[in-house]
Amino acid sequence: MKTLDQTQATELETQQAENQKMINPDVESIDLDQPIKMGSIEITQLEIRKPNVPALQGIKIAELLQGDVDAICKVIPRVTNPTLTRAQIIQLEPSDIAQIGAVLMLFLQPSSVRAAILQEQ
Repeated sequence: MKTLDQTQATELETQQAENQKMINPDVESIDLDQPIKMGSIEITQLEIRKPNVPALQGIKIAELLQGDVDAICKVIPRVTNPTLTRAQIIQLEPSDIAQIGAVLMLFLQPSSVRAAILQEQ
C-alpha cells in the first residue's frame, strides 16, 4: 500500500514528465525494464531524442517503421542520453528495445499524427 508521500511523489513525477513533454516534445524518456550497467552506474532510464538526418544515415526508415531490431540498435547510440555502447545495447531486454522502437516510430510520424497519438494517451 502506498503512503501519502509516495502517492504525492508519483503525482509529482507524472506532472514533471508532462511538463517536460510540453517544453521539449522532441525528447521522450523511457524507464528500462531491466537496468543496464555503465561502469559503477546503473542506468534505469533513457532519454530518446527525435532523430535528425545524420542519426538516420545508413538506416532505411522503412526498417525502423517495421520495428527491425538491427535498424533500431544502429540508431540507439545516436539518439539516446546517456549514449549507449554496442555492449550496453546488447544487454537491453527485448521489451526495452520495443519501447525504444515505439518512440522512434512515433518521432518519424508527421507532427499532426504525433499530436493525435499523444492526445489519445
